[in-house]
Formats: sequence, C-alpha cells, structure tokens
Amino acid sequence: MTYKNRLFRLLLFIVPFLGVIGCQKMNRPALGDYPEDHLATPTTELRFFANFDSTSEAAKQINIRFGDSISGYPSFFPDKSITYGPGPHGTAFVNSKEVGLQYLNANDFAAASSFSVAFWEKINGVPQSADGAQFVMSLPDKDYWHNSGMFLLFDHTGAGSTADSAAVTFAVKDNWFTYHDHDRIPHIYDKQWHHMAFVYDANTSKLATYVDGAALTGLSAAATQQGGLTGPLNFNVSSVSGLVLGGWNKSVGLAGPTDSWVRSFKGSLDQFRLYNKALSAAEVLALYNNKL
Repeated sequence: MTYKNRLFRLLLFIVPFLGVIGCQKMNRPALGDYPEDHLATPTTELRFFANFDSTSEAAKQINIRFGDSISGYPSFFPDKSITYGPGPHGTAFVNSKEVGLQYLNANDFAAASSFSVAFWEKINGVPQSADGAQFVMSLPDKDYWHNSGMFLLFDHTGAGSTADSAAVTFAVKDNWFTYHDHDRIPHIYDKQWHHMAFVYDANTSKLATYVDGAALTGLSAAATQQGGLTGPLNFNVSSVSGLVLGGWNKSVGLAGPTDSWVRSFKGSLDQFRLYNKALSAAEVLALYNNKL
C-alpha cells in the first residue's frame, strides 16, 4: 500500500471521529443552561450556601463567584446590572434594579422537616409605599397560587415600615408569618449590615426569628406559629424547582404574580444559607459573631 493510500485511509477514520466530537461539543449546553440531574451533594445539614466571594481563578466569571458551594453549581448568568461589593465576609451580591439571581435549585432543601434560612442583608433604604414590597428570596413551587413555596418580603412605609421598624412577611407553604405593628423587626432598614435567621422547628411547629444573633422576643402568634404549618415541612419535592435571591419569581421571568408592587430587593446580600435543621440559638450567634 502506498504512503498516499495509507494517509487517505487514516483520514477516513479520523474525520468521522472528529465529526462526532464536534457534534458533542455543539450539543453541550451553554454554561448556565443546566440539565436536570440527580446530583449527589455532601451529607451536611447545610443544603445550600452562596457566599458570593469565591477567590478561584474561574470566579472572575460572576455566575461562578455567585455559585452554590454545596453542589458546586454556578448561578444562571445574572442581569448585567447585578454586581458584587464589600460584605461582612469577603464580597457580597449587590442588586439595584428589578432583577434577581436565579439558581437551578436549592439542592434537596425542600425535603427538610425543620429548616433554617440565614443571611446578611444591607438594604439601600426604607421601601416606599409608592414603590411596593421588596422580595429577598423565593423557592419556586407550582403547588401554590403564587408559584412560591417560600418567600421573604420587606414591606414598605404604607405597611408601617420606618428606618428602625420593618414590616416583614415570611411565607412558608402559603402560611404567612407577618411582622407588623408591635412585631415589626428593628434596625434592618438602617442601611447597615445585619444578620438575619428564620428557624422553623418541626418538633414545636414554631418559627424563631433572629437579628444580629439575638432572638426576637415577645412576638405574637402571627410571627411565630401558623395553623396551616404543623410538624414536618413536607414540601411536594417534585413541585419545587429553582431558587431566586434578591427578588421574587417575576424578577427572573418565572411564573408568578407580575403586579407592579412586586419589586426586587435593592441592596446587598451575603452568606446566604439554607439548612435542613433548626439551628440552635448558639449556632445562630456563632454565624453572627464570625460574620458567616
């Protein structure tokens, strides 16, 4: 066989092989367009954690900097207006527009019986009644009329909010824990960093709320216990999909209310954590003291 013939036969083998590789590359989803999967995550009680301050070389890409440390997944590519700035621990997520940060999921957080939501926040100012409520987070869930199994909103002056007295609503499975009137939360609208934690214990069916490491006391039943939420959380896991930070579903184009009063959170968030346990008072205090 001549050299020319050998070369021709070799090319017949190589070219189709390269074509297969090329097709595989073309079919690969773009970074941020994640496939459905069943990722095995570490068996820790911390089920989702966005610290917003990765220092890896890859983290120069903002969706990797904003990624979940438990699964290793980045966020979806955010709106160009979303950036990062100084936080209590490294850098923090900063939002100033009607947008939000979207994740593929919160791992298996929806399977929790008890739970804790903990984070740092610094709002740009008191939400005004003319502007509407600002949503801090949402766990999208198609089982509820608003398509959100859990959400947190910071309410406006029309609901009684002032710079040192925030009207807040934290909803879980359409049970709305409301911090209004004498239950309003102090300090969190003063444009400074504050640590917050919402802790639900399935054994007591009660919600505890912490600000800067200290539990809020003297709260009414409206802010601590709802008749529709007793015992284990029991989300329909198959109905829960995604996670939104810095806004509600509307902020990232997901199904849900699109009313004009639905606004995104204007300010900074840091160290956002979801646990599948009820943190103790000592554990919440440790997060605050260590700026975690």
